[in-house]
This record gives sequence, structure tokens and C-alpha cells, in this order.
Amino acid sequence: MQRILSEKAYKEACKYIPGGVNSPVRALKSVGASPLFVKSAKGAYIKDIDDYEYIDYCGSWGVFILGHADKHIQKVVNNAVKNGTSYGIPTVQETILAKIICESVPSIEKVRFVNSGTEAVMSAIRLARAFTSRDKILKFDGCYHGHADHLLVSSGSGVAQLSQASSAGVPQSFINNTISLPFNNIEKLEEFFRNEGCELAAVIIEPVAANMGVIVPDIKFLQRIRELTKQYGSLLIFDEVITGFRLGTGGAQERFNIIPDITTLGKIIGGGFPVGAYGASAEIMSLIAPDGPVYQAGTLSGNPVAMAAGIQTLETVLQQGFYEDIELKSKYFIKELENIISNKGITMHSVGSMFTLFFNGKEIKNFEDVKNSDNQRFSKFFNQLLENGVYISPSQFEANFISVAHSKPILNKTLEIVENVLKTI
Repeated sequence: MQRILSEKAYKEACKYIPGGVNSPVRALKSVGASPLFVKSAKGAYIKDIDDYEYIDYCGSWGVFILGHADKHIQKVVNNAVKNGTSYGIPTVQETILAKIICESVPSIEKVRFVNSGTEAVMSAIRLARAFTSRDKILKFDGCYHGHADHLLVSSGSGVAQLSQASSAGVPQSFINNTISLPFNNIEKLEEFFRNEGCELAAVIIEPVAANMGVIVPDIKFLQRIRELTKQYGSLLIFDEVITGFRLGTGGAQERFNIIPDITTLGKIIGGGFPVGAYGASAEIMSLIAPDGPVYQAGTLSGNPVAMAAGIQTLETVLQQGFYEDIELKSKYFIKELENIISNKGITMHSVGSMFTLFFNGKEIKNFEDVKNSDNQRFSKFFNQLLENGVYISPSQFEANFISVAHSKPILNKTLEIVENVLKTI
């Protein structure tokens, strides 16, 4: 494929936008390619400005569980736009979507809408610190919680120690109270709580890690986090920006039967529009202004267009049989994919309709294991899939997603392409 127009568009974008993109992974540098410029999408497909079509397993990073350009969402969005696009004044739609979320997610009695997952997490941590009157936050290596300064942290050796920022421009003072430990490591977790548990405001975790590829949690690890946070008076924050309404109506917390104190949401709940949310018990949420002393505000929070798209999306996924159907087709696809990659030095992880292929034939339990994957081989795989009309998430460290629009013929076509590509690399 000669993507001449995309190449030209990228060169033009680089003159005015840093790296030519508005989110780094879109530049495709990690896979040695230049970005596609998309002009349209429908169902399971995206089409670039050179008129090449691709089966899409990125789905705007997990947003489109219904597929692209769902006709029902488009209808409610068009109707919402006719009435205006933002007011800075409450609408009934905000309450409708809030009610759906509160009735669906086990940990949430009240919810506040914001504009992104980053903003939701930032606000949730501020809330946790206010509720506990403590400062320290514990996260886990490889779990991404947005780009707020105090969360751009890795712990280096994986031992609880002075953290180092993973971005330039983050003052050391901002991250002194953020500790990062290895994912799925109960021993390190218990050691940290013995030493510093009484100073900890909150533990924040992706209950299914999806920003270092899909890493399935050890259920005992999640359970132990819940036990220790209760024992030491810390709060547990589940970052369900990706897993919320992806793994079921109640997200990962319902799937694993582990109820956090605070939950952050995003992606699916906006139906394709910028949105984020954080919620908790009525007691914890009573600290949020104007009811309490924890300040948080946003000009476009609760945007009426995003609310309309979110309501339509959640009403659809809440229909009887929705998750059973998408999990059934996902199980079929994943089982067939497992047969294709067998004995090829590839490990696949999946949960529900999320999956990642790690070019690493060993067991994957945490970020250190992920980093040992063969990124060069993955890059060849990505580019060969692209040449054959399949677009997966362009990083070894990201999840892929199946939507209801991925029909069995589309899945079978993908399997055939994957099998042929693996013979060449």
C-alpha cells in the first residue's frame, strides 16, 4: 500500500503539531511506521484518506464497543446538537446517565462527570487524600492512570523506594508521595504496607492492566490489596476507564467480586465523545464541592452531546444478552487465534473482549515480563497486518478490542490474515 495522502498529511501536521499528532502513540514510531490519517469509520472498519480500509481492533482505544458510527448513537447525537452543544448549566441528561452508572457499578452511589480519564483519576486521588487526611499514593508498574504529574512514576527496580518521574517536566516534589510496585506481587505489596501502610491515602490500580498489554490479575493479589487497604484505613481506587462497561455492566469489580472505594470511568460511557467520571459511596462523594471542601470543576463537564451518546451506549449494552453475545464471539476468536500462534513464541492474554499478543513465549505476569517481549518482531507483525488490511493497537504495550460490529466473517478474515502474516515473520 502506498499511503501517499497520509504521508503528505503527516508532513504538514508536523509543521504545526508536536510530532504531528495529539497523542504520542498515534505517531506509530514504536513500530517504525508513519501514521494513518483516517477520514471515516463504520462498524468494524476504518478508512484512511488514501481510501484504504482496515478491520479495526483498536476501536479508539476501547471506546467503540458498539462499533464505529452506530446509527442509534448518531441519531441521538444529531438531535442533541440541534439543541446546542454546551451550556455550562445543568441538564436532565447528566442525571439520566449518572443514574444508569450508579445502578450498574457496585461501588458507586454518586458520580461526578469530567472530561477525560486523566481528569477523573486526578480528582479521585485528591478526594482520597482529603477523605483519609494522608498524602501517599501507591500504584503499580506498567499501570497507566493518565498524565497528571504525580502519576507519571515508575519505581525502577520494582522495590518500594524513592520514585523517579517517567516524564521530563515533573518536579521531584510532585512525585515524592507516589510509590510504584510490581503488578501481581503480593510479597512486595505486604512489605510496603508493613512499613508505610499507615501513611497511605490510597492504592490505585487497573484491575485488569490494559496499558502494558492485557495483564490478567492474580485474583489473590486483588483480594490482598482490598484486605490491606481496609486494615490500614486506606482507600482502594479501581481505574476502570478501560474495563468499565467493557467487562460487563459492573466492570472488573463485578467480574472479580472485589468492591473498591472509588472508581474512575471513561471511554465507553461517552459513546465516542470526551468524557470521564469518578464515583464512590455517598459518604465519600459528600466531600466534593459544592457539598464539601474538595474542589473540582470543569467548563465542559457533563457536556450534553457526550451525555446523549453515553446514555444511548449504556442503554444498548444493558440490554439482555449483550455481554453474553460479545463474549461468545470473543471466545471463538481468541480460541482460534491461540491455535494459530501455538509454538510460535507468542503469548496471548485475554479477558472478555480484550486481548493482547505478546511476542514473548514466556509467562507474562507484570511489566518486567512485558518489557522482555520482542518489539522488533511485533513491529513487523503490525506493519504486515496493516498492509493486509488489519489495524491493531500500534504498541506491544496496549490492548486490542472486539466490538459487536466484528461479525464472524470479519473475525474469520482476520484469523486468515494473521495466520498468513505469521508465516512471513
